[in-house]
Amino acid sequence: MKPLLNVDSALAKILADIKTLEAETVSLPDSYNRVLAEDIISPIDLPPFDNSAMDGYAIRCEDSAAASRANPVSLSVIMDIMAGSAPAGQLEAGTAARIMTGAPIPKGATAVIPVEDTDDNWSKGNDSPLPARVSLFRSLAMGENIRLAGENIGAGDTIMTAGTVVGAAEIGMIAGIGLPRVEVIRQPKVVILSSGDELVDIYDELTPGKIRDTNGYTLAGLIRGAGGLPIRLPIAKDSLESIRDLYRRALEINPDLLISTAGVSVGAADLVKVVMDELGEIDFWRINMRPGKPLAYGTICGIPFFGLPGNPVSTMVTFEVLARPALAKIAGRDFNQRTVKATIADDMRGDGRRTYARVKLQREPGRLVARSTGIQSSGALMSMVLADGLAIIPEEQTFMPAGSEVDVLPLRSIE
Repeated sequence: MKPLLNVDSALAKILADIKTLEAETVSLPDSYNRVLAEDIISPIDLPPFDNSAMDGYAIRCEDSAAASRANPVSLSVIMDIMAGSAPAGQLEAGTAARIMTGAPIPKGATAVIPVEDTDDNWSKGNDSPLPARVSLFRSLAMGENIRLAGENIGAGDTIMTAGTVVGAAEIGMIAGIGLPRVEVIRQPKVVILSSGDELVDIYDELTPGKIRDTNGYTLAGLIRGAGGLPIRLPIAKDSLESIRDLYRRALEINPDLLISTAGVSVGAADLVKVVMDELGEIDFWRINMRPGKPLAYGTICGIPFFGLPGNPVSTMVTFEVLARPALAKIAGRDFNQRTVKATIADDMRGDGRRTYARVKLQREPGRLVARSTGIQSSGALMSMVLADGLAIIPEEQTFMPAGSEVDVLPLRSIE
């Protein structure tokens, strides 16, 4: 029998085949969690003008040189500058301008003194009459409480590069430089294919011998979390006619990726491989990993295809190890799998294949500790609910005692 394909070789083959999708233009609000297809270059300075970081008074800092609470300095107030206004005058020696946060700094001003360091009292409201004079209770340094034009970014600066995933802060920055639309990588359409006489949807009655199609819903969540657009089709029966029809409907959607669950092992009813042979090419279908040995990868009518195993844990583990990086590359996202080192608190066993054990992670002084979630059956989906990561037991290693250090592929952020 042909040796099982190494996980790393399988992933390298998959990523070599996968191509990133083309770009599309979307409105700025719709760019959230999308991947930039272009560098974002600011056409303006931000802030676009010198402005106040405080509610207070704009002054010439030299006028405050001798100021203290014991010996306040009194200045003549000649302007009232609100946010959104454009001051026309200029401060001369011995003068001040009342100013609001974000308002432009008037000519001649070199600092802003907070209102609490003066004898003014704005508790009566910012629309209170402008005082004739204001007393300063402390001295200020040059530029204190002034946000300079271009302090955040300058005109011509590259503020984001292609490949950046757009979050709330990125949207805010892009809005700040006045770009209403951006170029992003198109979201991949991923069709989920489920088949099996034993499967029923969550809306159907659970009769004897039937089970819910958990994999279809699990994959939809995983795909959405990876930046794809999941499309679930009705469950096909275990017949060539039904599975052919399912794949025909899937291809009519013009997807960017096809993912099926079950039907790729060695059972008499495992018909997906037959349809794959009819419509495309299978590059490989057995991987040296546990759980998840019966995994098929190839193309159907030129579209990348993953035939994941049917057991719920196997489906999720093979998605994380092989399908997620592929989907990330299609979507233009970072697809490097980053592992962390952890010390196992329990003895762990493998069977000679690369084993991915479900673990909970906890930070302890000087180390990260991995504890088994308990039962490691490939049908125990609860073990994935409890898991923070997958502890990797290398090939040919059948036993790792408690206290050993392992690589862990995180499934969620580690506190």
